[in-house]
Amino acid sequence: MFQTLRARLGLIFVLAALSVAVLLWHKAQKDDIVTLGLDLKGGIHLALEIDESKAALTPAARSEAIDRALKVVRLRVNALGLSEPVVQKAGDDRIVVELAGLTNTNSAKDVLSKAAFLEFQVVKRPEEGQAILDRLDQAAARVYPADARKAPAATPAGGVFQQKTPAADSTAAGKPFTSKIANVGSQGQLLVALKDTAAVSRYLRTPAVAGSLPRGTEVLWNVPEAEEDKQFRSLWLVDSKPMITGEYLANATAGSDPQFNRPVVFFELNRRGGRVFERETGRNIQRQMAIVLDNQVYTAPVIQSQIGRNGQITLGNSTLDEASDLALVLRAGALPAPLKIVEERTVGPSMGADSVNKGMIAGLLGIVGVVAIMLAYYRLAGLFAVGALALYVLYTLGALAALDAVLTFPGIAGLVLSIGMSVDANVLIFERIREELDAGRAVRPAVSEGFKQALSAIVDSNITTLLTAAVLYLLGTGPIQGFAVTLGIGIIISMFTAIFVTRTLFTLYLERRSPAAQGLSI
Repeated sequence: MFQTLRARLGLIFVLAALSVAVLLWHKAQKDDIVTLGLDLKGGIHLALEIDESKAALTPAARSEAIDRALKVVRLRVNALGLSEPVVQKAGDDRIVVELAGLTNTNSAKDVLSKAAFLEFQVVKRPEEGQAILDRLDQAAARVYPADARKAPAATPAGGVFQQKTPAADSTAAGKPFTSKIANVGSQGQLLVALKDTAAVSRYLRTPAVAGSLPRGTEVLWNVPEAEEDKQFRSLWLVDSKPMITGEYLANATAGSDPQFNRPVVFFELNRRGGRVFERETGRNIQRQMAIVLDNQVYTAPVIQSQIGRNGQITLGNSTLDEASDLALVLRAGALPAPLKIVEERTVGPSMGADSVNKGMIAGLLGIVGVVAIMLAYYRLAGLFAVGALALYVLYTLGALAALDAVLTFPGIAGLVLSIGMSVDANVLIFERIREELDAGRAVRPAVSEGFKQALSAIVDSNITTLLTAAVLYLLGTGPIQGFAVTLGIGIIISMFTAIFVTRTLFTLYLERRSPAAQGLSI
């Protein structure tokens, strides 16, 4: 496919253009051409464990509690709105959290270390919900009159909960809150387009608007991971007083309904919780029950019958993995103890900037040294290697930006190391070509044979290094993974530039020379 010189040059230029486009897009979206890690951007490193000061746990119970806590911590970290946070389990009893770019460390520590709070709350009926929206519209219009003037001119007959088209197409004046409701979801939740979530959140944070809610009413967001359509966020109108909380939950497991083979979550309450739940579910048959963890809704199944200590949640078209995830959420809301912070390291932005500068200087010095040696020793062939090296750097940065990989200080070391390996491949090729020329071969056959003879050695050395990078990534954490990612990407790209790009430059040079003038300075 890439046998002709035109095709080979076309591929090289297309990849270069794509790399530049990705880097510019990443710069525009995230203010950096690549995403910087904790050690370069600054932030906080935390290690958390289960607080057993009031009740000791067995090793098995501790490990299971950490798995449950991991779900909660990830949910809370995502709510902080940081880019590329790291949340992972370390061993059987610890969770490591790295938050790059975080400024308010105290609030983050408070959020992460508090106990998870699970609630089962009744969802408001459509007729109740419409009255609540009317009150929110009136309050928002008073506080934000400019938004009210921009709002569409009317709502369809019957209100938002009866509409079949987005409310943004409606026509009643002065309804700033309702105008942000795009539609009603399959479970009766209100769908808000991502571009409007900031405005809706601003309304709900405003005391005068939030205070307009009827007594005993709450407005909660859905968990982003549980959204059916990722272009929307769901809002739920629920009773603020929960039917029951996670303190009464004894266990929750995922399974399948034997009759219809649908995924279900089986849960068990303690004796006291069973009595309370039986009374509350009996009062709310055919009503929706929102399952809420840390004030975010995961799902809202319909109460089909009165439930005592043992119940099940049928998930319809969901998968068994989703059922397992919900069971973990339920168990997470019944953590036996809160989390405690056992290790904390704060990395200031100045340290990150200093690391970036030193890494850039080291990398540039290394590249300049390599370029100087290649040009001095291999002359014209060295110039081809330098051209391939420049494309290597561009392709590698483009790949890191496209994958949104986090670049750490060890990652810079991996990048510099892969530059050395790229040049090493060129050295193998050039030495083979030189041997062929010394043996009396013409330039074209010598170049062809040099690449052919060096290929096996280049592939062997790079594959063994690539396997090492894979092991480091699978078994390592944090900075070690950053080193492995950049090294692995660098190795793959270096093979391409050393073999494909350099060969193309040789071919371009030789085709532009007459057979009598095809000397090669090497």
